[in-house]
Amino acid sequence: MAKGGFPGGFGGGNMNNLMKQAQKLQRDMEQMQKDLETKEFEVSVGGGAVIVKANGKKEVVSINIKPEVVDADDVEMLEDLILSAVNEALRKAEEESANKMGKLTGGMNIPGLF
Repeated sequence: MAKGGFPGGFGGGNMNNLMKQAQKLQRDMEQMQKDLETKEFEVSVGGGAVIVKANGKKEVVSINIKPEVVDADDVEMLEDLILSAVNEALRKAEEESANKMGKLTGGMNIPGLF
């Protein structure tokens, strides 16, 4: 058995370094999360007929619909535009989160991290 009671040279110095790295990663992740929460993602569909904004917490914060798009005889088209814009805004927020997390973790796949 190696010094420190851990096989394979997994001694105290390496463990301290690993703990420091984990603490830094945690601090960096918390800061990234705060940064994302304040960021907004705007999507426009239908030539600007519907505009949706979502934040980094993946919450829709506003929906703007041009009055000329509101047609009582074609509610389904308006519903489709809104759905499309909301999904795209949330996709953008998720993509940004995943990109930032990937940069932070160096591409490590850590289950349950986000």
